[in-house]
Amino acid sequence: MAKRKLKQPQKRRLAETPSDWRDTPATLTVQNPHAAGIDVHSDKHTVCVGPGLVREFGAYTADLHALVAYLRAAGVTTVALESTSIYWIPLYELLEAEGFDVALIEPGQLKHCGARPKTDVLDAQWIQRLHTYGLLRGSFRPPDDLLPLRAYWRQRQTLIRLAATHVQHMQKALEQMNVKLSEVLSDITGVTGMLIIAAILAGQRDPQELARLRQPQCAKSATEIATALEGTWREEHLFELKQAYDLFQCYQQRVSECDQQIAVALHALPDRAGRKTHTSQPRPRGRKKNDVRFEATGPLFHALGVDLTRIPGIDVATALVVLAEIGVDVAKFPTEKHFASWLGLCPRDGKSNQTTKKQAPRKGKNRLGQALRMAAQAVGRTQTVLGVFYRRIKSRIGGKGAVTATAHKLAVLIYRMLKHGTEYVAQGLEEYEARLKAQLTQSLRKKAQALGFELQPQAEAPPAS
Repeated sequence: MAKRKLKQPQKRRLAETPSDWRDTPATLTVQNPHAAGIDVHSDKHTVCVGPGLVREFGAYTADLHALVAYLRAAGVTTVALESTSIYWIPLYELLEAEGFDVALIEPGQLKHCGARPKTDVLDAQWIQRLHTYGLLRGSFRPPDDLLPLRAYWRQRQTLIRLAATHVQHMQKALEQMNVKLSEVLSDITGVTGMLIIAAILAGQRDPQELARLRQPQCAKSATEIATALEGTWREEHLFELKQAYDLFQCYQQRVSECDQQIAVALHALPDRAGRKTHTSQPRPRGRKKNDVRFEATGPLFHALGVDLTRIPGIDVATALVVLAEIGVDVAKFPTEKHFASWLGLCPRDGKSNQTTKKQAPRKGKNRLGQALRMAAQAVGRTQTVLGVFYRRIKSRIGGKGAVTATAHKLAVLIYRMLKHGTEYVAQGLEEYEARLKAQLTQSLRKKAQALGFELQPQAEAPPAS
């Protein structure tokens, strides 16, 4: 048997000049000649407008205006500043309002610079130098007209999380009194639970009287609820229950106020639907307690130009997250792959020489990515094409991978609808299953041919006599 001839590696072509190629200095092209770099802190900002031109400013409003005047006098047109906590927000908004081209730089882009001293002056100089050569990429930030909506929605989500902690406090106080309300009700903040807790705080101790507050849709009977409401009624635990109940009601009122501001911000956005008509669809499982407390489907349709709630798993809350976090212009993401990667829904390729290794998706707290993951879990329980896809992937790689893959599909659908302005067209479930069956049959036929067999369909059994 002849030996296989190994392929010889190609020799690197050396420079044809007489001097060694190592002696040729590397050069970079200046992309932003009028660039400045700012190192942001809570009490001061270090500004560099050129080699050796560094100056420090305070963080007060008067200092920010002085900083803007200094940049104008230096002829700066574009500014790169590091996103340090939330200290960059006032400076960013002021620079953007004054007409500067502002690039918000995450700290991860600045740390890969080798061993160098770490000072505020050197950081500002390094930011300015990298931005001059166009080596920094600005982070995504939605348009200014969407910032109020995003602020109201994020505040609403914060209030809901804070209210959830007081629900746990109510459960703890009830359990300490041996009142097993959580065992007979799936949600103590429902109509029945809140009526019973309000009656307990009003002085009612009779379990039979408390059980009469049961709503007809409760799964447990009045007798079972009365048995669970025989408690010890200690004063200190009743005090804890009252404070947790009052705080929960207070947060619910604050959530309602946020909903009012969200409705105003939605109606202030321009109408992108044009002459398109919209027909609202009722929610299959009814309204949830954390849903917005106004009719938002119509205003969302006019603000987005498309109805994202037509996609299985995308409800009004998820569509509001899409509008608040990215808006309607997805032009900053060249392709749907860039968009899904920004959301943290794509595996990373770790390449080394000729080897490519799949890695876990990028970690981060992208709010839209988290909302799409939750939507993927919901759509996995539906009898839709996306639900079949979720269950098929789950059987192969598990639930975590199925959530990411389904969320990626949702992100692609959202990107296409926003970019092209087209409505979602649902694929038939029977058509999708037939296509999967055809693909599986073709795969089995190829495997059989590779092993020297022929795949034949099974003959139908004769009808029974």
